[in-house]
Amino acid sequence: MEIDHCSFEHLPFSTLFKTYINKFSELRDFYNYDPFDDQSILDRSEFLNDYNLREELIEALSVYHKDLCISDNQKEQLTKFANVDSRVVVTGQQTGLFGGPLFTVYKTLTTILLARKMESITGKPVVPVFWIADEDHDFDEIAWAGVLGRDDYHAVTLDQQGSGKPVSEEIIGSDFNKFESEFWDHLPDTDFTDSLKKQLAENYLSGNTFSASFAQFICELFADQGILIAGSQHKVFKDLSKEVIKKSVTECDKIFEAIETKSQQIAGKYHQQVQNGDTNLFYLDHDKKRVKIHRDGSVFTAGDDRWSEDSLIKEIESRPERFSPNVFLRPVIQDHLFPTIGYVAGPGETAYYGQMKEMYPVFGMEMPVIYPRLSATILESGIERILEKLPFELWDYGQRIEDLESAYVEKAETIDVESVFGKWMNGIKELTPDAREKINEVDPTLDGTVGKTESQFLNELNKLKGRVYRSIKEQEKIQINRIEKIKVNLFPDGGLQERSVSPVYIMNKYGPGIWDELADQLEKNDLDLSKHYIIKL
Repeated sequence: MEIDHCSFEHLPFSTLFKTYINKFSELRDFYNYDPFDDQSILDRSEFLNDYNLREELIEALSVYHKDLCISDNQKEQLTKFANVDSRVVVTGQQTGLFGGPLFTVYKTLTTILLARKMESITGKPVVPVFWIADEDHDFDEIAWAGVLGRDDYHAVTLDQQGSGKPVSEEIIGSDFNKFESEFWDHLPDTDFTDSLKKQLAENYLSGNTFSASFAQFICELFADQGILIAGSQHKVFKDLSKEVIKKSVTECDKIFEAIETKSQQIAGKYHQQVQNGDTNLFYLDHDKKRVKIHRDGSVFTAGDDRWSEDSLIKEIESRPERFSPNVFLRPVIQDHLFPTIGYVAGPGETAYYGQMKEMYPVFGMEMPVIYPRLSATILESGIERILEKLPFELWDYGQRIEDLESAYVEKAETIDVESVFGKWMNGIKELTPDAREKINEVDPTLDGTVGKTESQFLNELNKLKGRVYRSIKEQEKIQINRIEKIKVNLFPDGGLQERSVSPVYIMNKYGPGIWDELADQLEKNDLDLSKHYIIKL
């Protein structure tokens, strides 16, 4: 494994995210801390001295891990968390089949490595935590897994309809067998295939929830790295979140104004990632469907359910598990529960955190340091070999395949086609006026025919130029096929590899230990989150 990197400027990320990476000073109005200044770690750590939920969280994490794995390293992390000076660094991700896309792994590795870095800077124990955002009810968004074929990409989808419940309530049914079979049909048999199949089959058992299976898989992948897992829909965490949920109701107006102010400011300069709403809560109705809570004056509604503010507060107090936060409230709950120095965010999350700076003080809190996650492209040796034979940089393959092929033909052509045909056409255009004048002297009625003949000449030349290009393209067919193969591998489905490909694809080829090896390499090379990494395998 070799590590290289390139600038985010070459890649399809938002202007806001690129500014966050390269010119953080321009975004200081939207975030409390600079993620690239180690002083931020010390300042944020000092702010957390009054944290007082440690005993309750240790119990909650212990209960949650009873249903998952609990390695010696994870037990050690729980012991570290019991230290009154301990802090955490958190990342979060919604449930995904077989671990979701590669960026789930990258977020987790970033969190683990940052925890180690923060320990060395603060001299205090820092624990990495993976927060499973399992309350989302958009089932279609997570019901797939991406696989690279020899020359193509497959997003293998699960033929199961979501019920409108949070993913933590969705049950693995009989349709999963078909998905599993199709997924493995797209992967080659390797020395690691049988053990991976066994592991995933044990994680994704019929009757399990998708959330529990995802948690089990992530836990097993990173248990030896000491990651602790927490699930937002788990009852023990809900019970500890009641005060924040209630305040989100009693302070609705302040929260709306706080989010709206920053949202308008950030939209004026960059973009607004998430629309503000009249509340930041969902309600699980009698069918456990997740329904948005709206407010009209002093009345709160969710489907057929209606509450006054007082009755809604009482409902939260007695049944907190029926309430679910939106993307703005989830981070506040998370940082209420944990003494969070930093949160590891994807580009979209980084953007909506920028809308939240004034929301945190409503809850008597402060936004933690927001760290960009590791962003990376895995470059396999077979792809690297053919990449070297072509005149493009890695990031060029983010273009449309048609544009890449045209650019290659222009670079590779044995004659300057555009120059040859350009001179030919210009010659015709230059000669036509003189010819038209002389023909008009003989017969003025032929003037239209002269123009038509010129157009026909030019049209035929364009056709001929196309045939020449096709001939060159045919001669360079091997290289064109290589371009297509590289593009599919590096930018599958037209987007970044990290957003499309399942980590199981990589593990099946290189073994389950690939992520531990990557963690070691990143730590040795001093992880730099301001760069996009190229991981050569």
